Amino acid sequence: MHHAARVLRLAIGDSVTVFNGAGGESEARIVSMSKDHVAVRLGPWRAREVEPTVRVALLQGLSARERMDFTLQKAVELGIAEIFPVETRRSVMRLAHERAARRVEHWQNLVVAACEQCGRNRVPVVHPVSTLSDWLGAHPQPSSEQRLILSPLAATRLRDLSAPQRLLLLAGPEGGFAPDEMDMARACGFTPVRLGPRVLRTETAALAALAAVHALWGDL
Repeated sequence: MHHAARVLRLAIGDSVTVFNGAGGESEARIVSMSKDHVAVRLGPWRAREVEPTVRVALLQGLSARERMDFTLQKAVELGIAEIFPVETRRSVMRLAHERAARRVEHWQNLVVAACEQCGRNRVPVVHPVSTLSDWLGAHPQPSSEQRLILSPLAATRLRDLSAPQRLLLLAGPEGGFAPDEMDMARACGFTPVRLGPRVLRTETAALAALAAVHALWGDL
């Protein structure tokens, strides 16, 4: 309601597109508005899909608040399918249980808003925060999934790999990964890859990788 009435300044009679986050969307028209609600009359439903060819999930090391928000927002615009925030040894942000739940709720709302902005009608899920070691221990590698960990020291480039159908990207926090975290990731099926000769910031690395994946194998 706030976005429609206060930000977009929509009025009764205006046309909008509505979606429930599970795919497809409906044309609609605003029929009433008040200070706390907007009502619409639904029109035709259409099975519109805008998801990328390659399904990419993001395992993102926690970074400082604004950087994490930026990464998740832009990852949604670039087609990320699922987000796993993880605490690593060098993460600047540390979240206790209640704070972690509030941050996940904040990130999920941010993801919904990003979907509205970029025209996606499937909403990526932001999973609860866990430590990297706990996550790796709980998620054995599926046979259909390619796993990549971003590292400026890696010898392999994205273009050296074959096109995947499902991809999991692991990106580090501000200080990168500790050596034992790299070892744990390799043991769990992650291949180190680099994104050129330059060292990218935490809020840039996953986004650059996503854009490159879709340019190489997807819909860019």
